[in-house]
Amino acid sequence: MGAIALSGCSKKDDAPKGARGPATVGYVVVSTQPFSVTQDLSGRTSAYLVSDVRPQVGGIIKARQFTEGGLVTAGQSLYQIDPATYQAALSSAQAQQAQAQANFDAAKQKADRYSQLIAIKAISQQDYDDAQTALKTAAATLALQKAAVQTASINLNYTKVTSPISGRVGKSTVTPGALVTANQTQALATVQDLSKVYVDITQSATDLLKLKRALKSGELGAADHADVSLTLDDGSAYPLTGRLEFSDVSVDASTGAVSLRAIFANPEGLLLPGMYVRARIVKGTVAQGILIPQGAVVLDAKGGASVLLAGDDNKAHKQVIKLGQMQGSQWQVMEGLKAGDKVIAEGAMKLKDKGDIKAKPVKPAAPATEQ
Repeated sequence: MGAIALSGCSKKDDAPKGARGPATVGYVVVSTQPFSVTQDLSGRTSAYLVSDVRPQVGGIIKARQFTEGGLVTAGQSLYQIDPATYQAALSSAQAQQAQAQANFDAAKQKADRYSQLIAIKAISQQDYDDAQTALKTAAATLALQKAAVQTASINLNYTKVTSPISGRVGKSTVTPGALVTANQTQALATVQDLSKVYVDITQSATDLLKLKRALKSGELGAADHADVSLTLDDGSAYPLTGRLEFSDVSVDASTGAVSLRAIFANPEGLLLPGMYVRARIVKGTVAQGILIPQGAVVLDAKGGASVLLAGDDNKAHKQVIKLGQMQGSQWQVMEGLKAGDKVIAEGAMKLKDKGDIKAKPVKPAAPATEQ
């Protein structure tokens, strides 16, 4: 009995442990398709228009006529400077203009009479010349006084410190009773037009050169639009698409970067100056390219890339590939794959080359949609 029991135990121990069947994997069929090549770059927002409000005449601030943080329109009065001295100056200039006008009228009448008398030789030529000179002097004095009235009127109008642009006004640096001077360095307030916002982006000069070479060689087609999408600092997507305005013509010597500027509509005021954002820019187009899921790619310690293909022999086969850039959640494949290849996208993590598989097709992940 003991021998029989021992023999039974021996057969049980000889059974293979952990034996498994073929690994179940999911694959996607490679196909070529046109797509836009994009690049994500960091940037900062800035206001579309910025105006520092400064007084153009000196005096005492009598009133502040806006709410800090509120919306103002171009030409709206923001501060009232005491106008008393400027009103007096205007009145004085107007009185001097009236006197100059009277002198001009008298000189003109005399000159007109002398023009008639000289014709009949009733006066000397000298008297006639003196009358004409007096008329010209009176005309010049009158013009001078009109200019003085205009200057005094302008200075009086400047006692109302108005907003140069429409936008949102910030905090006030002065209160009623403060003394201000003409063209002082300190701004009374700052108005910013945030209906549109600039996004200033930096791109390395090396990447720019690569892009130009790719376009020249035909590897990339020129983009037919310069759309830019934004991701905000909290990870949310900005709902509106902007456009690229210009690229700088020089490289920053300290950073080796080129500045790009995009413009975005900002109807809800969501974008504020100084915000950090991520901008996605369309660099070019690929007429017939290959994209595969990010999870299908295996990167080695040396930076090489490979995928596993589902073969018709029900085995996985390693295929070395050359990667381009990430396009959303997918890799662009430059070399190593062709249309019709079955790339294992699910279940490839613990799978080895030549491993037995049971493959089934899976639906490729849809491209990320901009919010």
